[in-house]
Amino acid sequence: MDDRGLTRYDLDRGAIIALLENVAPGQPRYRADQLWDGLHRRLLGPDELTDLPRALRAALTDHPAMALALEPDGEWVADAGDTRKWVWRLADGRRIESVLMHARHRSTVCVSTQAGCAMACGFCATGQAGFERHLRVGEIVEQVARAARASADAGRRLSHVVFMGMGEPLANYDATWAAVRSIHDGLGLSARHLTISTVGIVPGIRRLATEDLPVNLAVSLHAADDRLRNELVPVNRRYPLADLAAACRDYVRVTGRRLSLEWALIGGVNDRPGDAHQLAAFARPLGAHVNLIPLNPTPGYQVVGSAPAAVRSFRDRLRTMGVNVTVRRTRGGEIAAACGQLAGGPMPSSPPVLVHRRGGSRVAGSDLPH
Repeated sequence: MDDRGLTRYDLDRGAIIALLENVAPGQPRYRADQLWDGLHRRLLGPDELTDLPRALRAALTDHPAMALALEPDGEWVADAGDTRKWVWRLADGRRIESVLMHARHRSTVCVSTQAGCAMACGFCATGQAGFERHLRVGEIVEQVARAARASADAGRRLSHVVFMGMGEPLANYDATWAAVRSIHDGLGLSARHLTISTVGIVPGIRRLATEDLPVNLAVSLHAADDRLRNELVPVNRRYPLADLAAACRDYVRVTGRRLSLEWALIGGVNDRPGDAHQLAAFARPLGAHVNLIPLNPTPGYQVVGSAPAAVRSFRDRLRTMGVNVTVRRTRGGEIAAACGQLAGGPMPSSPPVLVHRRGGSRVAGSDLPH
């Protein structure tokens, strides 16, 4: 891997050992374990690691590889503080977003894997913005570390990670999987609490089935008819439904994990009785669980989400056909933090509740130590 611009969460244990040898030759081997544990389990910066000698702390703090990758550019809260959205500025000036959501028995962070997205789904704000670049491993992992730190500051424990923010995770496969490994091995989250979402990148699904960590897979389906799905999810032209179903079937067979299907309900587009029958025919052979998500508004897509009565009718119709289905509660819509609304830029109308600008004050509860 090109080591230019590496930051603290890009480094694996081997790189930590090499870094210590570079900044302070002759350190005992256990210093690497202390540094790794301090960064990942205790979520501290090198200047806070008082179990390290003062001179070593100073040398590490000044080293570029111990820098943070994400500069807070804005922070918003909603749902009585249970939903928190961050806009992060990357070193090259691009922006990404992540969202922390607290519920009664879990705290979940939704992270981005790309700046922008090339999948061009018209109803998604990220797809409307277009693709800028892949995120590095450290840029992905740091989103989780910052959310874990913010959760701890609020007296909560971060328990789940969903790769459902900006970008297509399986189009940035190597960095996404390396981040999964780091979140599992370093930050200590269970693989069964990590969910990777995809619009249907068939080679990525097949590759994921061979991995050794039992993460969850969610497929953003949105249509079970090729003609409609070609319009809603353009990558379907490359990986049509028959190929997607075959890859999903093999994934379930190999991993033994239950598959989730995501369905954004769009009024008069994919919420009709025939759409429910097509979805049931796709989901039942896979034993998949269906998550219904009333479409959230975005500036570039004028069609509205299904009305509450239509959502209930669609759900009930699926249940009568033997489909395991739930309706996902919308969180953070007023701060453009809901599903499909992340666009990597400042909020157009709501002022930030907490904000950090370069040269400004630290963002309470979200900043890792430098």
